[in-house]
Amino acid sequence: METQWQMGTRRFGRVNWLGLYTLMRREVLRFVVVWSQTLLAPLATAALFLMIFTIAIGTQRGEVMGVPFTHFIAPGIMMMTVIQNAFANTTSSIVISKVQGNIVDTLMPPLSPAELILGYLAGGVARGLLVALAIAAGMYLFLDIKVAHPIWALSFVILGAALLGAIGIVAGVFANKFDQMAAITNFIVTPLAFLSGTFYSVQALPEGIRQLTHFNPIFYLIDGARFGVLGVSDSSPWLGLAVAGGTLLTVSAIAWGMFRTGYRLKA
Repeated sequence: METQWQMGTRRFGRVNWLGLYTLMRREVLRFVVVWSQTLLAPLATAALFLMIFTIAIGTQRGEVMGVPFTHFIAPGIMMMTVIQNAFANTTSSIVISKVQGNIVDTLMPPLSPAELILGYLAGGVARGLLVALAIAAGMYLFLDIKVAHPIWALSFVILGAALLGAIGIVAGVFANKFDQMAAITNFIVTPLAFLSGTFYSVQALPEGIRQLTHFNPIFYLIDGARFGVLGVSDSSPWLGLAVAGGTLLTVSAIAWGMFRTGYRLKA
């Protein structure tokens, strides 16, 4: 005798692969369809940063850690652009859905909290990877910078995009308005990115500030990307991998708890 299907039973196994793929595809298409804003604009911003620093102090500044100053800041600018775009992708997706009132369309399908997190992260990581590849191509064409350790560089780009994407999920769930999202970006994400060795070696900082910098997980992303591209770094890339990976797991656990309980998502 056949058992009747019960409403609410997951009939697709432990993972809803179709639902997960659909959410991933939606998050990727969100930024692809407006590529001029989400991909071209960050490239222009990165190019402007590099040009301004090169014109302002690049010719007067000597080598930093054994490489020209322009080469030194290029990987940092690349990683800073990657993490900012990964953060923007996940946080804007959630906040826009909450403001427009259609977040229920994401919460109602039979997707677990872990599947929701993976779906949102896919968009952030994909956007970060595309931005990184474009900037890396520009560094090769215009600065003749060849990637010293491709596996390390790719690992830190993916890890950085995933970490800031996860932070973006937490920020997006917490924020109920666009100005709250902007405040998190302006007063937390941007300062952490700028004060993480993007434009300088932390060895040049006073002892106290240098020690504080090592508590900033974004420092290890910037430093790891620099090691992957140039082969030089302020700290061990293995330490950076461990710190950034541990931070990613911690933030993802927080995001999982938010989705599981419906914090600021359900009435």
